[in-house]
Amino acid sequence: MTEPRSDPDVPAFWRVLGLPGVIDVHVHFMPPRLMSAVWSYFDEAGPLIGTEWPIRYRGPEEERLAFLRGLGVRAFTSLVYPHRPGMAESLNEWAAGFAARVPECVQTATFFPEPGVGDYVVRALDAGARIFKVHLQVGGFDPRAEELDPVWGALADAGVPALVHAGSGPVANGYTGPGPFGEVLARHPRLTTVVAHMGAPEFEGFAALADRHDRVHLDTTMVFTRFAALAPFPDALLPRLRDLGLAGRVLLGTDFPNIPYAYAHQLESLAALGLGDDWLRAVCWHGPAAVLGVGNGLGDQ
Repeated sequence: MTEPRSDPDVPAFWRVLGLPGVIDVHVHFMPPRLMSAVWSYFDEAGPLIGTEWPIRYRGPEEERLAFLRGLGVRAFTSLVYPHRPGMAESLNEWAAGFAARVPECVQTATFFPEPGVGDYVVRALDAGARIFKVHLQVGGFDPRAEELDPVWGALADAGVPALVHAGSGPVANGYTGPGPFGEVLARHPRLTTVVAHMGAPEFEGFAALADRHDRVHLDTTMVFTRFAALAPFPDALLPRLRDLGLAGRVLLGTDFPNIPYAYAHQLESLAALGLGDDWLRAVCWHGPAAVLGVGNGLGDQ
């Protein structure tokens, strides 16, 4: 497998694998004012960032959409998340509208531990949300909060995944790490979960959760790249990573557009692991398609 060295190389990467494109589970589209505020926070290397983090792809929304389409990203999320109470429901409404006008986007929603959270999560599910973003680091909340217990249960019953930033990278708080979210999974073992950034830097702990719970997945976002914000992945875990990937439990994620390097570098880094073409096919297409419920007909685009 030839590693894609630059963005124009990406279509050749998936064509050589015999894929119709790639599916990215970790992409951010947000209301323009919120996206600008997020970019400003990265520019300032705020306390939750902890390092210089230049945003590479900060063009207008239509430019970013055209870029993904040009690479052959056939389906992607629009991950939104609140940093305080009172934001989540309006973000869900925006994300539903975005997905309605962008056919490649998988409708995304979010939540925060607050009064009424169970009600608006049910409304989001009824409106077609197919994945929920939960950011324990930015939100600074305990996933074991009492008001969230019925929410986790509703997602488990609906079979709708939660993409959870539960790892302590780049900056820890008291609710990150495999312990707190592991308790959620112990109470809701049928919850489909995608662990953002493979749980960096607690790779071992989150891999152990994936071993224990067959609905736990790991997304590749920023892992294996040259960017130093996340801890290096332990070589000793690579055999487990290969097995999980072949089982459809490792999913391509990138953090586009909030990355300080070329989109292709994430794919280059995965190919450089040498885990085989079947593994790359599973990570870049088959696993994400199964979790997001997409794929049929995408090859005709």
